[in-house]
This record gives sequence, structure tokens and C-alpha cells, in this order.
Amino acid sequence: MSDSFGPLLSRLEALVARIEAVVPGGLPAQPDWEASVAFRYRRRSNGQGRLDAIRHVSSLTLADVCEVDAQKDKIVRNTQRFVSGQPANNVLLTGARGTGKSSLIKACLNAFKDQGLRLIEVDKSDLVDLPDIIDLVAERQERFIVFCDDLSFDEGESGYKALKSILDGSVSATSANVLIYATSNRRHLLPEYMKDNLSYTHTDDGEVHPGEVIEEKISLSERFGLWVSFYPFSQDEYLAIVAQWLRHFGADDAAVAAARPLALVWALERGSRSGRVAYQFAKDHATAATAEAQG
Repeated sequence: MSDSFGPLLSRLEALVARIEAVVPGGLPAQPDWEASVAFRYRRRSNGQGRLDAIRHVSSLTLADVCEVDAQKDKIVRNTQRFVSGQPANNVLLTGARGTGKSSLIKACLNAFKDQGLRLIEVDKSDLVDLPDIIDLVAERQERFIVFCDDLSFDEGESGYKALKSILDGSVSATSANVLIYATSNRRHLLPEYMKDNLSYTHTDDGEVHPGEVIEEKISLSERFGLWVSFYPFSQDEYLAIVAQWLRHFGADDAAVAAARPLALVWALERGSRSGRVAYQFAKDHATAATAEAQG
């Protein structure tokens, strides 16, 4: 009798799986946690979310991220406390583009992955599912950083209120094994307009009180316990980063010195002396030097 029910049971299980795939609702399915140390949350067209393992994780190390030592120390110290089970803060990294904000988070993952650190990348449009993601990992032994890169919101976006509630204000407490690390070029994550300043009020003794518009715009960013600011690089800092990457690609001191004028022209043409521009120059220059040596 059991043999006759075997094919029927298999068909029923397949039918349930197909229904679950098209019906939204419920927590995302548990991924293969052994497949990677980093995962990306994605929503299907039917609204059901899933965690996909990132097969090729960035190999950046903390030594690769230079000229931001003060910022690095703050983030590494906070992350070390987190993986050690000590109290740690959610982190907002803000400032100039290409200065190493995202790179530091990737490097921290590689530095602490052997201690159980894992990363889940979430797009801002999917932040409405953040409570489900937290519930999914709450019982696991690993420590999870929910990473939101290049985060900024326009007025009225749903992800804004979801993130605000999770950071501080929801009835349910955030799991102790989850922190949120976000990068942004905007300090307050929302667009700021000149008209917003009209909501400021001034008392007779000179005290300044921000209006409701300003209060709302700073209410999200202030819920991050740790703010880390990044600033544009000077010419010397830019050249130091260029030298570091050129050595990474195998250049000797003479080749690094010879490349300095070319690196400055490269930055001038792009209108930026960021770390990203320095890396792009070093990669192009190293490739050209290799081709010339082989030719």
C-alpha cells in the first residue's frame, strides 16, 4: 500500500512547492548557509523574497583600504565588538564618493568571516522586508551585517519608514545577531532643500529650533549609533592610494614614481581624486605596462 502512495505523495509535494513559489507571504526560505559568507536579498515578481548566495565575494582586505585610518579604526572596533557578542552600534558611513565606504565593509567581512561574520546585501527598495530577513536569521549562531549600499530616499518611499522602525522604534527588538551598516553620500539620507530652512524658529535669546521638516529628515540618520564621515582626498593621499594599488599589481618603486604624473592627469580628466579613481588608474596602468613588457 505504501508503495502505491509514493508517486502520489511526490506529486503532492511538487504541487505544494509550485504553489509556494507563486503565492506571496511568509518568511524567505533558508538558503544554503555553507555556500558563501555573503548573501543578496531579492524579491521575485510575485513579491516573495529569497536569499541568494554570492558566489564570488570581494577579496578586499583591511590593508587594501588606505588613507582612511581613523574611519577604519572606528568600524573595525565596532565590528570586533559585534562578533565578540558585545554591544555594538548600527553604522552609517557618509561622505564623498569613492573614498572607501563600501570597501571598508567588504574588508571587514573578510577580516571577521572566520569568527562567524556574515553579510546580507539589501537594496533600499527591499527594505520593507527587513523584519522578515531579521526573523529568518534570528536563531542562527552567526553574526549578520545587513548592508545597504548607496542609501538615500526620496520623499515618501516605503523603505524609509521600515528602516526607521527597525533601527529604533518598533515594538519588537532587533535580534542581537544583526546590525545594519549603510553607506550614503547624504548625511541625512533624504534630499534637503532651501525651503526647509524656513521651518527653523529663533527665540529672543538666539536659541535655534529646527522645524518638523528638519526633524523628520534627521530622525532616521540619528538612529544609527555610529556615524563615520569620509572626506575628499588631497593630492598626496590620492597618490598614496595609487602607489598602494600599483604595488598590489606588482609595480616596483621606480615604476610607481614614474606613474605619478600620469596618475595626476588621470584624476584631472575625471574631475576626482577618489580612491575609486586611483584603483581604476592603477589597474589600467598595470595592464598597459604588462602588455608593453610582453610586446
